[in-house]
Amino acid sequence: MKLYDVKLLTVTCEILAQKYVNDILAKYGVTGHTIYDVRGKGEKGVRGEGLQDQKNVKIEVVLSKDKLEKIIEEITSTLFADLTIIFYVSDIQVVRIEKFL
Repeated sequence: MKLYDVKLLTVTCEILAQKYVNDILAKYGVTGHTIYDVRGKGEKGVRGEGLQDQKNVKIEVVLSKDKLEKIIEEITSTLFADLTIIFYVSDIQVVRIEKFL
């Protein structure tokens, strides 16, 4: 079985940023992602346990390095100033590469 190298982009953000992140993903041809409701504590205190607009989500996307770089650049330049967003990138391997190009 052959494994292919791809990237996993994990974005944790306030729920108000979710639509903007989804729009950016769609703009660069990302057709699938997974979203989780999450909660935690950080610099701004406890998040994800209050009102709906105070919740956090985690978005995971498997994609190519080319798409990743464009998406990170756009999220950084358009959303960081106004919304709480943390993201990190992991190197992963998949079997069906055609699903993630």
